[in-house]
Amino acid sequence: MSRRKQPDSPLFPLQAPVPDFTFERAAHRDGFWPVAGADEAGRGPLAGPVVAAAVILDPDAIPAGLNDSKLLTAEQREALFEEILATSTVSIASSSSARIDTTDILKASLDAMRRAVHGLELAARIVLVDGRDVPPGLSCHAKAIVKGDSRSVSIAAASIVAKVTRDRMMARADATFPLYGFAHHAGYATVKHRTAIESHGPCSLHRMSFRPFRQV
Repeated sequence: MSRRKQPDSPLFPLQAPVPDFTFERAAHRDGFWPVAGADEAGRGPLAGPVVAAAVILDPDAIPAGLNDSKLLTAEQREALFEEILATSTVSIASSSSARIDTTDILKASLDAMRRAVHGLELAARIVLVDGRDVPPGLSCHAKAIVKGDSRSVSIAAASIVAKVTRDRMMARADATFPLYGFAHHAGYATVKHRTAIESHGPCSLHRMSFRPFRQV
């Protein structure tokens, strides 16, 4: 009896996709260089800022193991964060909970990404942005890539920098607001966080435009 072949249908992938340098090489061939990746962390939490990062990788020193930050352990993210900062051009920006409430989370996220890109010491010719939206007001070309943090190493690097930076910010916030456990859940709507809100009410880091705070 012949052995069955592994299915080659895209419905049954053999392994999860791993980000690579394909988009960056294509941009280079089209005359756009350097290439930056941009991503954010913290759209969903009930508290704290949304943090964005822009990263221009050195093609000769790309850290091994770059991937969507959500697929990495905290230890892996921390190690890659340090390596990215040591080998790449990096810029970070954030939008506070107050800014999120004044505008909305999408606008605040895109504005943070715009400021991160503009803060790069080396001006990017094109920015690869995770998601469906391009930040308005960029002074260079941009391309939105759905699930970009699992397709482009530049975006993956930005996702790691944004995630680690935000986690560190929320850990520091825990010292100022110890009743909420920010160091453990980073402001996300865990049972512990919701219970603390019910017991103590919101603090100045909470996003009052989000449920359960928003008055419907």
